[in-house]
Amino acid sequence: MKTIATLLLAGMVQLGFSGAALAETDLAKIQSAGVFKIGTEGTYPPFTFHDASGALTGFDVDIGREVAKRLKVKAEFVEGKWDGLIAGLDAKRYEAVINQVSITPERQAKYDFSAPYLSSKAALIVRDDNKTIKSFEDLKGKKSAHTLTSNYAQLARSYGADIVATDGFNQSVDLVAQGRADATINDNLSFLDFKKHKPDAPVKIVASRSDAEQVGILIEKGNPQLKEAIDKALADIKSDGTWQRISVKYFGTDVSK
Repeated sequence: MKTIATLLLAGMVQLGFSGAALAETDLAKIQSAGVFKIGTEGTYPPFTFHDASGALTGFDVDIGREVAKRLKVKAEFVEGKWDGLIAGLDAKRYEAVINQVSITPERQAKYDFSAPYLSSKAALIVRDDNKTIKSFEDLKGKKSAHTLTSNYAQLARSYGADIVATDGFNQSVDLVAQGRADATINDNLSFLDFKKHKPDAPVKIVASRSDAEQVGILIEKGNPQLKEAIDKALADIKSDGTWQRISVKYFGTDVSK
């Protein structure tokens, strides 16, 4: 009986250690390391890009830093191309992706999202001398420039467009401006920022979808403590005026209104 009791006790102790190890895989691990690793693109202004000095900046970058601050850790950004960002989360290169990731049912089936922190509308962008594309329906049979796995690429395909693969927003718009692609669908806020810096670029918005997409912070599924902590951080960022300050910094206005 003593042997059995000893074995049972050893098993319980082992289970206890296993539980502690599991706890270390989410919020506890981040806080013990003192670092919140975030995957981001670094080439998608005004959300995540490099300024004139080469420093990583942007709306999403500032949001990530503020979330990390409220988790009482430092933000560490790991940059990569959009088409590999979510795979980087699967490979555990970082604990979250903050890069205008739209909340979709397909993604929610495999991952968890924070509460939404921004809404965006899809804008159809063409050369300013284009007379044939006036609506999303006009994309049928046309070349539309996109990162292959983006929601905007899926949207373009749904209208019958042929996809021209790019590395991100800037390349997509450049191909349209050069006439190497007929159009691109992209975030209206990104386009407004682009035109602010390049007012003479020969591109224009000809249509926008009325339904706004919600974007959130993407994390691995099954991390309720981390999701709860991120959601609380985002709520605090909005309630104390930090979100509004960041919005004005990059968009010139509070884009939640």
